[in-house]
Amino acid sequence: MARSALVPASLSIAVACFGAAAFLSAPCSQKPPSSPRLGSSSSNLLGLQEGVQTEAPVFEEAAASTPNVWSWAASLVSLGAALGLAFGIYAAEPARAITAEQFSQLTYQQVKGSGLANRCPTVESSGTSIPVKPGSRLKNVCFEPKSFAVEFDTDKGKEFATTKLTTRQTYTLAFIEGSLEPNPITFTEQDGMDFAATTVKLPDGQYVPFLFTVKELVAKGEGSEFKPGFTWGGEFSVPSYRTGGFLDPKGRGMYLGYDQAVALPAAQSDGAEGQDELFKETNKVFDIGKGAIEMEVNKVNADLGEIGGVFVSKQPSDTDMGAKAPRTILLK
Repeated sequence: MARSALVPASLSIAVACFGAAAFLSAPCSQKPPSSPRLGSSSSNLLGLQEGVQTEAPVFEEAAASTPNVWSWAASLVSLGAALGLAFGIYAAEPARAITAEQFSQLTYQQVKGSGLANRCPTVESSGTSIPVKPGSRLKNVCFEPKSFAVEFDTDKGKEFATTKLTTRQTYTLAFIEGSLEPNPITFTEQDGMDFAATTVKLPDGQYVPFLFTVKELVAKGEGSEFKPGFTWGGEFSVPSYRTGGFLDPKGRGMYLGYDQAVALPAAQSDGAEGQDELFKETNKVFDIGKGAIEMEVNKVNADLGEIGGVFVSKQPSDTDMGAKAPRTILLK
């Protein structure tokens, strides 16, 4: 769930978040399994036998001792099964969203490795609306997408395919802030962690990189207060996935590396159609696309000045610095 906070210039910081869903839950407390006690216990653990024999071993005929040769294997199998069961019981669950107040009370060590750093805080509903006054600011805006779809061509036309996220938990936008004005409510994005390099995988195995962003967003909505059901949206800029210092596998770049990686005579032999693709591969450019986002508020906390809701965003994918046509990415 995304959340953000809005405050007039004279008030303290508030928070707003927008995402596909938000769940409030206290951190899961897990009790570690007690360590096994060896000795004269009446119960067995992981296939260990009761007691310890101290008499001298008795040697019997080889035929009679043959079945005991694999007793160690049975113990290992029992151990593996028990460890697998214990892992399934005590494995950590995915991190659930918590409120901004709860998050602010955690230390770095508590957040590290928990997955909370990639979650937008959730909002507890309190009150019916939050009025927006002139000169206000919206702070700590967070966007956490839950689904990624990529447009592709089919026999029936263009369709969106559900993809698999291959980027680790670093794709959430957070700490975004900007000016907020009423009548109509207008939010102008100015600062924050407003972009995240992300890669998804199509069902056919193709990877699609893109820069998830809301840079220079100007979102508008009719009215002068935030309340459940309020909708607003606007357009934003989508910078190039790669910068001018990037070099492709052949050492070509925008202002670094080689100008081209083919022989001059071969480059001139075709003369027309074949040169277009080669020109795009060689002539690196910093593309800036346009995206659009629609948001809906479904929770407000009038006491803390927080709003939460959902969003749908559409933006272009990476163009490999002008060499490829961009795909349309749909995020929710």
